[in-house]
Amino acid sequence: EGGSRRRSWGLLVTTGVSGTLVALYAVVTPFVTPALRKVCLPFVPATSTQIQNVLKMLENRNGSVVDIGSGDGRIVIAAAKRGFKAVGYELNPWLVWYSRYRAWRDGVHQNTKFYISDLWKVSFSHYANVVVFGVPQMMPQLEKKLEEELECNARVIACRFPFPCWIPNHTTGEGIDTVWAYDLKHSKECETKSLEITRETES
Repeated sequence: EGGSRRRSWGLLVTTGVSGTLVALYAVVTPFVTPALRKVCLPFVPATSTQIQNVLKMLENRNGSVVDIGSGDGRIVIAAAKRGFKAVGYELNPWLVWYSRYRAWRDGVHQNTKFYISDLWKVSFSHYANVVVFGVPQMMPQLEKKLEEELECNARVIACRFPFPCWIPNHTTGEGIDTVWAYDLKHSKECETKSLEITRETES
């Protein structure tokens, strides 16, 4: 009888530990997986000052806003509160679900969308305003991707780290709260596209 009880307790303990490990794996994996990728994009919440600096760069802008690596959705929600249709792309499903809850709680869920997606597998061609909280390792590759995809009237807003080749048209903040805005209509590639369109029209 004593042996039977010990076996029962052992089974309960084993089941409990296994369940706990599975739960921890389910919670931790979405946070750890991005760190195992070639370019790590960790979740670091935006400060209130950073959010205000981003909103300052969105003043007098039209069109939709997309936040690349939207984290817990605070930039997307802040933009939606300013009247923008705002979208967030985030690889971590827990953060996406939490973002959707926050948007619903703050009453802006109709003007926001959050997608669980790898930023390198998404085209941002139909967005007029792009917000990026990146890391230095990813900025050169992302710069090239956005230059190929975005229209000439687009604005790219970089937080914490600037792009390596683009020259910012506007800068605000200091330290980790610095925000750089790049208007692609001033880039060499867009000027080339406009020239080619003009030549085709004339001919």
